[in-house]
Amino acid sequence: MPINKEKEDHTATVDSNSEKYDQYSDGDAKKLAEMGYTQDMTRKFSVWSVLGIGFSLTNSWWAVAGILITGISSGGPVLLIYGTILLFIVSIGVAGSLSELVSALPNAAGQSFWARELAPKRYANLASYTAGWFAWAGSIFACASVALTVGFALVGCYQLSHPDLITKPWMVVVAYQLVNFLAFFFNCYGRALPTIATIALYTSLLSFFITLIVVPAKAPTHQPASFVFTTFINNTGWSRGGIAFITGLINTNWGFSCLDTAVHMAEEVPRPERNIPIAIFGTIGIGFATSWFWIMSMLFSMTDVAGIAATATGVPILELFYQALGQNKAGAIVLEAFIIATGFGCMISCHTWASRLCWSFSRDRGIPGHHLWVQIHPALDMPLHAHAHALSSFLVACLGLLYLGSYAAINSIVTGCIVLPYISYAIPISCLLVRGRANIKPGPFWLGRFGLLCNVVTLAWTLFTLVMYSFPTVMPVTADYMNYVSACYGIILLIIVVDWFVRGRKRYRNQTMHHGLDGERIGL
Repeated sequence: MPINKEKEDHTATVDSNSEKYDQYSDGDAKKLAEMGYTQDMTRKFSVWSVLGIGFSLTNSWWAVAGILITGISSGGPVLLIYGTILLFIVSIGVAGSLSELVSALPNAAGQSFWARELAPKRYANLASYTAGWFAWAGSIFACASVALTVGFALVGCYQLSHPDLITKPWMVVVAYQLVNFLAFFFNCYGRALPTIATIALYTSLLSFFITLIVVPAKAPTHQPASFVFTTFINNTGWSRGGIAFITGLINTNWGFSCLDTAVHMAEEVPRPERNIPIAIFGTIGIGFATSWFWIMSMLFSMTDVAGIAATATGVPILELFYQALGQNKAGAIVLEAFIIATGFGCMISCHTWASRLCWSFSRDRGIPGHHLWVQIHPALDMPLHAHAHALSSFLVACLGLLYLGSYAAINSIVTGCIVLPYISYAIPISCLLVRGRANIKPGPFWLGRFGLLCNVVTLAWTLFTLVMYSFPTVMPVTADYMNYVSACYGIILLIIVVDWFVRGRKRYRNQTMHHGLDGERIGL
């Protein structure tokens, strides 16, 4: 919780807290106190369990499977193979930028805390406030995108076993809400989350190996290498293949999104300045290795590309399993069950991420009614007592209702999940470059000149995705297939502006970790 004189936050001042270091039993808590916060949650996560949460959420190979229809229609094999390599390179830049910042300033608030510490004093609060809102909004969209994908998979399995069923949007929404509720329930037990995260990691890897081996082994025929590495498919209606390829990058980019997940566990893992960067880069490494080889395995196993794209189940990967197993429905559903189990682990991690963002942002009074969301349940060791977790879950439930209005909602939600976190990264990175990289005291993880390159790559890619991912994925544009993500950006920005002038500029936390002159080295 933020240390502040206000009675409602139930904390002391930073100065008085500095005199009470002897109450802390470890150096991590002392470092956190130097930032102006108390140690409210136990450091129960190991680097392996934090990696489990990070990878379970990012889950690159599963993300490709989840929205395979976008990749098949917007570039086909060329998009999936080379788009994955492109996103791996970009994500190294993003991971490098995040790792440097969390190593120097390990705090569960992540982007909002970094922005406040790095921005010019006059704009520090506004920069921090804006970064916090975009980060939290991104986590809500991430939860919604995963729940919608798993909901599609559940309904698709039922449709495969009941061919006469005509899938309706309400069926997907019901499955969506079920997945959201179950993930909410599992996240209500904070002390069990490290175990759950580790199980989710192993589930993902087990599912990866089973599908990687079984599908090509059972496929009756296999595509030649020329199909896998050189075939470009454009079924989007865009006359230019380049635009089709760019819009299709949403598929592979989704598999490398939300890389700040581990950052927000910084107050629940020992030595976060070292362990969080390991978890971030571990997520990238495992994500690329699994996704690239899994994509090749599936592409070699495709027998009817047109049939996969036009499947009645609405789940292309399920149709691919069905074809590869010789139209064995039971076998295809069993393989899809591994995909669903992996997706459910991803959903649990999404909720963990969203609840930490809501809690850490609320303790700085960034969200209306912040005093309701900031407390930690003493027994469950998570932000539940005042319903921070419930608030995020409720907003996810509301966002899922958009699918009742338009099929394009899934693409808009996935796009928001990708771009909103990027914007939240760009704010503190921009502040860092304006202030000067030499004016931050580096943590154990510092990349020097390569870190500057990572910063530039992150900012350039953020601008690219903000513009290009706002394009509709198919042409001609209709109401059902319009990309409404720009409207989502506008609504979020409107909320930020209104809340800032009504409440935030007076109520949002206005202190920085150190109060030196501009140019003074800051950090731990």
